[in-house]
Amino acid sequence: MTRRVIYDKRRVTAFAAILCAGLLFCLAPRALFAQATAPASAPTSKLDEILKQEGYVTPPEALSSAVLAPRHLNVALSNLSPDKKWFLDEIGDGPVPMAVFSKPFHELGGVFIDHKANRARTLTIRNNVGIQIISAADGSKKTIPLPAGARVSNATWSPDGSMIAFFVHGEDATHIWVAEVATLKPRQLTQRPVLATLVSTFEFTKDGKQIAAVLIPDNRPVPPVPPLAPTGPQVKVNDDKDRNRLRTFPSLMSTPYEFQLLEWHATGQLALIDVQAAAKDAKKTAKDAVKGVKKVGPPAMIRSFDLSPDGKFIRVARMTKPFSYVVPVSNFGGVDEVWDVEGKALAKITERQLNLGVQDDNAPPPDPGAGPGGGQAQQQGKREVAWRADGQGLTYLEQEPPPPGAARDAAGGGGRGAGGGRGAAAAGAGGDDQERPQAARRPDRVYQWLPPFEEKGAKVIYESNTRMSNHRYSPDMQVLFATERAGQNTVEFAVYLNETSKRYTLARYRADDIYANPGTLLNARGAGAGGRGAGGAPPAGAGGRGGGGAGGGIVQVSADATAVFFQGTVYDKNPMEIGPKTFIDRVAIKTGEKKRIWESDNNGVFERVATVLDIDSGRFIVSRESATEVAQQYLVEGGKRTPLTQNQDYTPDLSKAPKERFIVERPDGFKFRVTVTLPPGYQKGTRLPALFWFYPREFTNQEEYDRGIRTLNKNEFPNFGTRSMQYFVRLGYAVVEPDAPIVGPQGQMNNNYEHDLRNNLAAVIDELDRRAIADRNRLAIGGHSYGAFSTVNAMVHTPFFKAGIAGDGAYNRTLTPIGFQSERRDLWEAPQVYLAMSPFLYANNLTGALLMYHGLGDQNVGTDPTNSMRLFHALNGLGKTTAMYLYPLEDHGPAAKETLLDLWARWAAWLEKYVKDPQKPAPAEKVEGGRR
Repeated sequence: MTRRVIYDKRRVTAFAAILCAGLLFCLAPRALFAQATAPASAPTSKLDEILKQEGYVTPPEALSSAVLAPRHLNVALSNLSPDKKWFLDEIGDGPVPMAVFSKPFHELGGVFIDHKANRARTLTIRNNVGIQIISAADGSKKTIPLPAGARVSNATWSPDGSMIAFFVHGEDATHIWVAEVATLKPRQLTQRPVLATLVSTFEFTKDGKQIAAVLIPDNRPVPPVPPLAPTGPQVKVNDDKDRNRLRTFPSLMSTPYEFQLLEWHATGQLALIDVQAAAKDAKKTAKDAVKGVKKVGPPAMIRSFDLSPDGKFIRVARMTKPFSYVVPVSNFGGVDEVWDVEGKALAKITERQLNLGVQDDNAPPPDPGAGPGGGQAQQQGKREVAWRADGQGLTYLEQEPPPPGAARDAAGGGGRGAGGGRGAAAAGAGGDDQERPQAARRPDRVYQWLPPFEEKGAKVIYESNTRMSNHRYSPDMQVLFATERAGQNTVEFAVYLNETSKRYTLARYRADDIYANPGTLLNARGAGAGGRGAGGAPPAGAGGRGGGGAGGGIVQVSADATAVFFQGTVYDKNPMEIGPKTFIDRVAIKTGEKKRIWESDNNGVFERVATVLDIDSGRFIVSRESATEVAQQYLVEGGKRTPLTQNQDYTPDLSKAPKERFIVERPDGFKFRVTVTLPPGYQKGTRLPALFWFYPREFTNQEEYDRGIRTLNKNEFPNFGTRSMQYFVRLGYAVVEPDAPIVGPQGQMNNNYEHDLRNNLAAVIDELDRRAIADRNRLAIGGHSYGAFSTVNAMVHTPFFKAGIAGDGAYNRTLTPIGFQSERRDLWEAPQVYLAMSPFLYANNLTGALLMYHGLGDQNVGTDPTNSMRLFHALNGLGKTTAMYLYPLEDHGPAAKETLLDLWARWAAWLEKYVKDPQKPAPAEKVEGGRR
């Protein structure tokens, strides 16, 4: 469907929401439905003109200059060339203008496609204006000259660093261009446009002679045409034996036509493009162009691909049918295969069925050695599949399947004897690692799967009786590195593959003990095992910011291959006063002997190694920043420090604005952190109007909350962006950012939501009053998403705030009946919690003036724009002071330049009218049809 259809679907969704919410309207006062004659119009002030203006408005220069400050011109050096001489950087030009943001697109089950240009909408609205290379020796820059008006993305080094390839996005097509580093002269590589709908990248072969990409197929049929008249109702059927524990997905397909359109957009031709053949003649004919392009297989709905290092095979992930009306495209089925370069499917790696969210009561039990490692912790079948860097097939992990009839409720844990006492389960005791029901341990194995990838052709190269993760290799592929985790107990170990009976512990620690954490095992630069799709490992980090969890990567080892390196951070036990240090340790593989080879300064600055150039000689790129100094990067070698960047602080008054950080205590004794930013030149003891901006989070106890505080970095430069509320200090406000812990037993934290919310805010206000920072009679509160939801709850359950700002929120929890945020109980399991947490049902208690904004294209689960529309309708009927701004095309957070400026203008006017120089909120005007 086209972009215009989005609004039709929203109306359908809104109608369904009205029906659902209508059952609850009886709880609201009769005044909700009353009609009244509109009062005579009062003289319109400048603030009212801004708030009622229907076109885009702009804020005061004090705000617009901060919002549009050209921070995009600052660089963070990260994309290092394989020869380690240059960094690659794309040059931005600020927020996208509405003229680009509003280009038509198809919305298909969470996939957004610029149908005119055959690419993902993100490539149209999030791209850059230039490409530069920056010297790793002295910071000098060279720019690739691009065609006038060109928009670029995906700048990528060739494997030898002699060439740069990138996308150029035109009005109606995307093409691959290349430039030789020696000349920087760009040229177009592809004649047939790229199909960048599902696969929005490309990849060099290891020898750099070819580029793999998905192109528009030959003889592509015309796109499907929507029926002139409806062919029937929208149909969704559920078998009552299924429990589809689905969230309220915002973008679902609804007709057979949309299924056909998705298939048309997704079907592309995988091809290998000869870089040099395509370069021989800039005026080549279409026939000549075909000579430089090798088709790989028939057109297919390709989701991703990943070339083998030897260039002989390709991992291809394809989307498969059937499609669905009840889940987004991300839940659709797929198959991951090995193809040869002729396009013949040699083997199936994994296959995923359409995921309808059905609760599987027959799933295998969790493994006791798996630990809480996210989704992969209980994944069955092949895991961490990746090409081996030496070109010798695939590497992967696979655990022995459970015996038939294994009890599903068997939980992980226990298992102290794993690995003869050497495994993660033997690392320590206490906490979540004790008193768990037992389940039989199942061996976990590392496999090598060699061509021709026969079904039973994989061989075991290592086996453990504890589940492993994050498996990697030494550069010569002779040493295996892996992680085992049981609960919080973690072991990093190495195994020489010619002597697998011995394993060497590199680090043993508790993942939740930040003071004893040894850091992350560094990966080698440029030695990754593929990874541009099909679930493979990402390329190894530029300089070993290592430890990626996908597996198959190459670990950085010392020149003599006897040691590895860990990079980490040391946090002080008083982080609000003393900032962290970073380090790199050299660890001997066989003995575990540790030597610190680099440690940062900590005299009010934060330093970290951003890139490793030569680990043995200590040649690094180091990033250095402070709370008031923007991050710069330096070449550090032999005690010499050479600056490579000249980044600027475009808002020094904000960076240096006074800040106060302190701990407050609730009546129940729970302690939490508050940060207050004050206007430049603030005089102590001056009580200011204040804006609270917050986002509540759930915790089981004080200890769990405190763990998050321990990683505070007081020396970090402020990460200002287009929606940093600290900009309001320029208008004389104190900006208060309190943590808002909601505390209770695991799974029941929200039982205390209203109580803790009120006590959190009261404690902060009392402390601000005691410190004479804020005028408690001139307070506002705001937040985005769950912060917006909590803003409205604060305004209906407390009398503290004169005004509120709530963006992209959900206000009626009965419309998210199967769970929300961290709440896993459904409405029928915890009805009182859902009702108590629904500020819509308490709209009659609203105090203060509420401004709501919402993106009409909000794709976040649970925050459909209907939420704001219905709350406005209720508040309007109740005579409350409110305003609502609905922004065309915006997702869960504003992005377009005009939207951003408009929001700031209305926020500023709202706060000035109701907080800074408060006027008594007037009753809402009510006119026929609710239009004001």
